[in-house]
Amino acid sequence: MELADRAVGFLLCCISLSIFTYCTFWVIILPFVDSDHFIHQYFLPQEYAIIIPVLAGVTLLCFLSVFIGSVMLKSKKKKA
Repeated sequence: MELADRAVGFLLCCISLSIFTYCTFWVIILPFVDSDHFIHQYFLPQEYAIIIPVLAGVTLLCFLSVFIGSVMLKSKKKKA
């Protein structure tokens, strides 16, 4: 089981590093590259660099709020 946990952890680290590298290149380096360069075909338009993280953050906050609310309601029912 320990080997499977290590493999999953390694895979998650590789995926996270890939996403971080892609986003860093997209937001920091790509604006300094000419707009007619071929590398621009691999990236979304610059507006999505703000829209995607904001939507992800709002979605995460919504799920956390629902989870915390449901846990609080369940614990309140158990006390009564």
